[in-house]
Amino acid sequence: MFRMALSFAGFDVEEASDGYIALHLIEQRRPNAVVLDLGLPNVSGYVVLQDLAARAQTRDIPVIIVTAQPGVAQPPGAACLLRKPVTPERLVETVRSCIAAGSSGAGR
Repeated sequence: MFRMALSFAGFDVEEASDGYIALHLIEQRRPNAVVLDLGLPNVSGYVVLQDLAARAQTRDIPVIIVTAQPGVAQPPGAACLLRKPVTPERLVETVRSCIAAGSSGAGR
């Protein structure tokens, strides 16, 4: 649903099924923003966020966390936190505003 909403809004979207794939895709093609679920298999979203912060070439990429985990505070380095359920409109609005504002990336 999120991929379709962002694609219809004009974004070029790459989708990863786990943290390893996400890190590989980000390394291969530096995105303008990352929409990241904390509950990824194999490598969690927290590890992906930490890895992005540790790399000079990715630490300024805005990371939008989307999670269904209750009680999760916005992790350091995330531009914002959206709690599921998230409407497609809200996701698109948040991604646009993070990119436009030059929101802090994972290393800030």
